[in-house]
Amino acid sequence: MITIIARCSARAGRAEELVQLAGNLVDSSRKEEGNVSYDFYADIADPAKFTFIEVWKDQAAIDFHNATPHFQGFVEKAGPLFAGPLDVALYRKLS
Repeated sequence: MITIIARCSARAGRAEELVQLAGNLVDSSRKEEGNVSYDFYADIADPAKFTFIEVWKDQAAIDFHNATPHFQGFVEKAGPLFAGPLDVALYRKLS
């Protein structure tokens, strides 16, 4: 399994739009066969900061996900809402 942690920040006044788009992405992504879990979190201290935590069966599942219309649509629509680049890291579980 592979865990992805992606952190992002919304531009001033755009957080609610990002939350709505992310909600649609999460709902669709959870239905993918290779998805184990897909969650979206808001930072308690800063409501403009968010984190996606995704768990995938394998790299093939991630590749499939990245090519889906719902992911590509999210990237296109959410891009202008981000205050900067996403911080994305992939992890493998050790214990």
